[in-house]
Amino acid sequence: MAEKSFKYVIVGGGVAAGYAAREFAKQGVKPGELAIISKEAVAPYERPALSKAYLFPESPARLPGFHVCVGSGGERLLTEWYKENGIELILSTEIVKADLAGKTLISAAGESFKYQILIIATGSTVIRLADFGVQGADAKNIFYLREIDDADKLVEAIRAKKNGKAVIVGGGYIGLELGAALRINNLEVSMVYPEPWCMPRLFTSGIAAFYESYYANKGIKIIKGTVAVGFSANEKGEVTEVKLKDGTVLEADIVVVGVGGRPLTTLFKGQVEEEKGGIKTDAFFKTSVPNVYAVGDVATFPLKLYNELRRVEHVDHSRKSAEQAVKAIKASEGVGPVEEYDYLPYFYSRAFDLSWQFYGDNVGEPVLFGDNNPASAKPKFGSYWIKDGKVVGAFLEGDNNPASAKPKFGSYWIKDGKVVGAFLEGGNPDENKAIAKVARIQPPVESLDQVKNEGLAFASKI
Repeated sequence: MAEKSFKYVIVGGGVAAGYAAREFAKQGVKPGELAIISKEAVAPYERPALSKAYLFPESPARLPGFHVCVGSGGERLLTEWYKENGIELILSTEIVKADLAGKTLISAAGESFKYQILIIATGSTVIRLADFGVQGADAKNIFYLREIDDADKLVEAIRAKKNGKAVIVGGGYIGLELGAALRINNLEVSMVYPEPWCMPRLFTSGIAAFYESYYANKGIKIIKGTVAVGFSANEKGEVTEVKLKDGTVLEADIVVVGVGGRPLTTLFKGQVEEEKGGIKTDAFFKTSVPNVYAVGDVATFPLKLYNELRRVEHVDHSRKSAEQAVKAIKASEGVGPVEEYDYLPYFYSRAFDLSWQFYGDNVGEPVLFGDNNPASAKPKFGSYWIKDGKVVGAFLEGDNNPASAKPKFGSYWIKDGKVVGAFLEGGNPDENKAIAKVARIQPPVESLDQVKNEGLAFASKI
């Protein structure tokens, strides 16, 4: 096969690839200089749509409606856009070998691609239950959601199993969003996860309690503190039951698994420095190998705001890190300026009529404020995280259930800390901007009572 050669190659065709392509076009790229190599069959698209509007029973999102860069309010980059800008989209092509020293990529079909500058944007892959040897995990109608092909198969199953029973394995991002989507499709939904509350990497128990109650009010059954250990199937090979570690058996027509992901770095093992599960980069997303950059889920980068190395799996960082890498590449060629990446961690989600945003870091003492009654017509509540405060008082008494045989609960009084993180459910654009500003500025607080009593007013006055 003939070898293809490009000045710039982006390996991976997800969100980061699309935003990098837009930045290349903005900064100036000549026809034939840039190629995107993707194992998917379509141009880069906004992946978060797959667990939200793509699954709506009425007026669902479909391509070309959510190609990048509509997720950030930009122009939608259709396949024609890449041609018009002289960018080669090499689709349905999986890279199986990367020789960074030789600046060569090899595809599953044996094609060879040479480059001068490489951007690694391979993203993440889902963790599968089969990886843990879970019995029956290969049954039909057990789904994982990462790519548009996965979403199409899930949509087909939802239609085929109308009004059936669905089990969601996992209580994180995917679990919560898909639990809502399947319930909207009139399936009977159960959610199973081992943690004491949903979304434990971000939510406090107080925040999680609202969402769990809200979901329960929508008819979703939540089973915490256990895991799926096996599946039964019928004569067609379709899943019929989910067996839990605690002995519970759940009927299931559809199972969706969302138990996390792994960054796709295998191609580059032993060739590039890694740290904290990702490819180590500097503030310009340069790796330890000259002319090789890594962005999005695979990059472990300096988080300037907290003076530490961190890897972030979220679409917002994928977009911004991709743009930063391209700016750095072009700046090295004498085109335009570039400053150090100064990222404010940002996460968001939408499900049912709910919509939350989080900015900053969820470390320190959380303070809940606002209306977190799941039965409210329009609940609006949030949390601040206060760090580096001094403990000036403490109280202890059993637990706070008055019906307990031996109640035990307590409280600390914190003084002179600073806000490092902020979460808000039900905020409007101005309120969301306000909590982002608080997380960025990290203002001092006199006491936990101050931010609890002021609530959103504290953020609005900063």
